[in-house]
Amino acid sequence: MKKTVIITGANSGLGFQTAKKIAAHSKDFEIILACRNPEKAKEAQEQISKETGNPNVSVMQLDTASLQSVRAFAKNYQEKYNKPIYALLCNAGIGAFNSAPKLTEDGFDVVFATNHLGHFLLTNLLLPFMEKEGKILVTASDMHNPLLQPGETFEWLGTEAIAHPGEKLAGSNLRYSYSKLCNVYFVYELARRLKAQNSTVKVNAFNPGLMKTHFSQTQESFFEYIRVNIPERYGDVDKSSSALAELTYSDDIILSSGHFYDRSTRPCFTSELSYNEQNAKELWEKSEQYTK
Repeated sequence: MKKTVIITGANSGLGFQTAKKIAAHSKDFEIILACRNPEKAKEAQEQISKETGNPNVSVMQLDTASLQSVRAFAKNYQEKYNKPIYALLCNAGIGAFNSAPKLTEDGFDVVFATNHLGHFLLTNLLLPFMEKEGKILVTASDMHNPLLQPGETFEWLGTEAIAHPGEKLAGSNLRYSYSKLCNVYFVYELARRLKAQNSTVKVNAFNPGLMKTHFSQTQESFFEYIRVNIPERYGDVDKSSSALAELTYSDDIILSSGHFYDRSTRPCFTSELSYNEQNAKELWEKSEQYTK
């Protein structure tokens, strides 16, 4: 039986390169590109199959900013595939720097909804389909511990303030950092809950670093500044996608849950704030309410 891998946001950047490397690794992998834009996803599907020789690549429509779209995806997966999932890669995302402050159709900040809430719902809906030793990998970021500007502070504001930001936060790039902190809280809390249920499904986070992709529509000089002055924040799309692909297709690297892999197959520690279990529990309970 082929190993089913679902990757959200897989038509470009990290998701695309990771999908291509998994497809190239073995034809035993069947990869589903879960993307917001079906046309771009179809182009990505054709390119991956052509370059890797792996015909087992398909497309499903998914917009993680829409809870309705997430529910439709889970329903469509059950109707079309209805088979165990070897790995779920929650990778789709947007940055606050290229997203004007706005609310989704469900009434949530678009960055919070796209990066966290949609994946929270998707993961919970697909958990019943996960293989016994299945893997969930969430693309987080070291920006969950942001580089602060003079006068900025970063502390947990509570889920409600992040989901429905006031005027000050709505105009701030910290919306992205809060969404990435939500990713880490989600991974750590889900890991605790799976352990309590004696589940052998493994959930972990992955940091690709700041990469030159369409996701980061930033001046070249900024990337160069980060590369030279803050190399611990800099990421290379080829290296990061190679690491994420290896974490996905290898069976002897990820042995437990609740880790944060940093641009490699090596886990590292996260910020002090990210280990606050009360915050993670509050986020989980609010996310349950929001997604009903």
